[in-house]
Amino acid sequence: MSSSVLISGTSGFVGKHLSAYFKLKYPKMNLIELNRTSNNQQNSINWDQIKNIALPDVSTFIHLTGLAHDTQKTNGETKYFEINTDLTVLLFEKFLQSNATQFIYMSSVKAAADHVNSELFETIDPNPRTAYGKSKLLAEQKIQKLYATYLNNHPHSQKKYYILRPCMIHGPGNKGNLNLLVNFVNKGIPYPFAAFHNKRSFLSIYNLVFVIGKMIERNIDSGIYNVSDDQAISTNELVQMIGETFNKKIILLKIPTFFIRVLFGGLDILNARIGTEQLNKMVENYQVNNSKILKALDVKLPVSTKEGLKTTIFSFQNN
Repeated sequence: MSSSVLISGTSGFVGKHLSAYFKLKYPKMNLIELNRTSNNQQNSINWDQIKNIALPDVSTFIHLTGLAHDTQKTNGETKYFEINTDLTVLLFEKFLQSNATQFIYMSSVKAAADHVNSELFETIDPNPRTAYGKSKLLAEQKIQKLYATYLNNHPHSQKKYYILRPCMIHGPGNKGNLNLLVNFVNKGIPYPFAAFHNKRSFLSIYNLVFVIGKMIERNIDSGIYNVSDDQAISTNELVQMIGETFNKKIILLKIPTFFIRVLFGGLDILNARIGTEQLNKMVENYQVNNSKILKALDVKLPVSTKEGLKTTIFSFQNN
């Protein structure tokens, strides 16, 4: 592959892994980096510049820049819409004005739903409850509206857009919730939420970059695509995997779920740093169906759920 690709957010977790993957997998690819600040190199630009200059001639835009979900609520709501919605619209408009044919937007399953009763498909009627999810959904909707208007005026255009909705992404270098759970287990503290029986989907960074690479290679239909590993696992299984990786004895406490929820509900009232939202991230069901993207690309993911999780867990050993 010898195309030119513009990637926004290469300084972030996903961006670093994606850039490294492209350089290894597609050595002839020309990468243009778009970040908040440029490094004064030829293939680096910043967000202030794109408002006033013509972007380099590329075949694909990959938009990763975004404000992550903040469970500590330190970000104001308007900040989510400024970064997750407005910057997305700005870049998509630049895409429509360019010669590029592909626009890949990194959205989130949280744009669709905060809670999933059975399994999440792309056909769900979106109902996000947080500013993060709402800002991601609004960006999706604006992309679709702008694209429809563009096609009305350019009916023979070859341009395509792909909205990716990944679930919880993990991998070496990630400092998210999985890292917190690893630290919890490493301290030898008994796990108090074993009475919750759940199934959660995860996404290895290695599977995500593989999917993005295949999307560039292949001409699939525009639309929304969930991205997740193939198998959902329970948090109890995950805790046991962490214990096995670090040779730690795991004590699973089955405290009645009612008492746990009452306790965390009280923490919500007290505006504590942890509460129901953090609890749900560990114990709720959130299964994501990935069949649409795998069928469209006609591929199998290279890394299994457990292989990916073990790699991530092991990477925390020296942290």
